[in-house]
Amino acid sequence: MESSTILTADVLDILFEGRNKEYGAYDLRRTYSKRLTLSITVMLSAICMLFIGFAFAGKKTKLDPVFDTKDIVLASVKPPDQPIELPPPPVKPPAAPAQIKTQIFVTPRIVPTEEVKPEEMPPVNDGLDKVKIGNVNIPDGKEDDGTMTGPMGDVVGKGLIENPSKQNEEDDGPIIKVEIESEYPGGVSAWQRFLNRSLRYPQEAIDQEIQGFIVVQFIVDKEGNVSNVEAVSGPQELRAEAVRVIKKSGKWTPAVQNGHHVKSYKRQPIGFRISAE
Repeated sequence: MESSTILTADVLDILFEGRNKEYGAYDLRRTYSKRLTLSITVMLSAICMLFIGFAFAGKKTKLDPVFDTKDIVLASVKPPDQPIELPPPPVKPPAAPAQIKTQIFVTPRIVPTEEVKPEEMPPVNDGLDKVKIGNVNIPDGKEDDGTMTGPMGDVVGKGLIENPSKQNEEDDGPIIKVEIESEYPGGVSAWQRFLNRSLRYPQEAIDQEIQGFIVVQFIVDKEGNVSNVEAVSGPQELRAEAVRVIKKSGKWTPAVQNGHHVKSYKRQPIGFRISAE
């Protein structure tokens, strides 16, 4: 470029002097300002349109539904000055005792026949079968049907009262709550040694990393024998081993109730824990 045209030439013409202007970079730089202006104009137009749209949309009023409501006024209730007392329930009058024909009891005495008064003559046996023995004669009472009632018990048959049967003090069934519970012979330390020696951790539970406590319920009879062994809680994978250990534990020390050995229920927890390596 000649020195006389440098002052009036464009900056791009000076930069691309002697270079290939047809490659594209020259045209891009020359039209950059126009493209920038067009982009800004389009963006501002879009912003203005959005702003105008939001402005018109905000002017719409939302109509709330109107419900026809009526005010409800509750009447004031004045409490009574004194609480209302309910009448007592009617008392059923006691049943009148049945009037039964009674024959006076005569104390037998050995006296001559002529000295016996007529009113003291003992009745014949046929008459005594249908009357009650008492202290006075009540001839207008009803005849006895042979049934006796009294405080001694229920009537069995005619004129016979069954003696109250003595209930067996010791029930054959197991007792849930006792004074002294059954335990493994030797106490807790002996039980722990037995578990360390006999308990086998199931391989399935080890593979699945299952651990916890199993509560086993069983019955200890008067001689210490174990029966009805059942696992009532804990993981299913460990219950069979806990039941096996209880069945293998042998005789226990039976429970004590009222100073005697009794048959009782026992709940024994057995813990399974995987030791950290």
